[in-house]
Amino acid sequence: MSTLPACPKCNSEFTYQDGQVFVCPDCAHEWVPSAAAPVANDEPDSRVRDANGNVLEDGDTVIVIKDLPVKGAPSPLKAGTKVKGNRLVEGDHNIDCRIDGFGGMKLKSEFVKKA
Repeated sequence: MSTLPACPKCNSEFTYQDGQVFVCPDCAHEWVPSAAAPVANDEPDSRVRDANGNVLEDGDTVIVIKDLPVKGAPSPLKAGTKVKGNRLVEGDHNIDCRIDGFGGMKLKSEFVKKA
């Protein structure tokens, strides 16, 4: 049994050969074995980053870096407010959280920093 190369896109070890090309069943990437250089990944970086460029993960605690107006609230969300237990979601407002005194809301990652 011959060993097949790992997928250059997702590094999966479960590749198989289909004729002259290798195929990855995990990410559906296909490549020619004679191509020595891996194909450049044209997809944008899907990781969520804070205002300082740190990568955020689910459950991270963040701090709001500027006063943010909240629609329907009498006062803005003040800079320095600590937000715990965040959940990352897709979209423009990519942090889903619950803030004491304001309730559930979505924040943009560009207005927070990792605590």
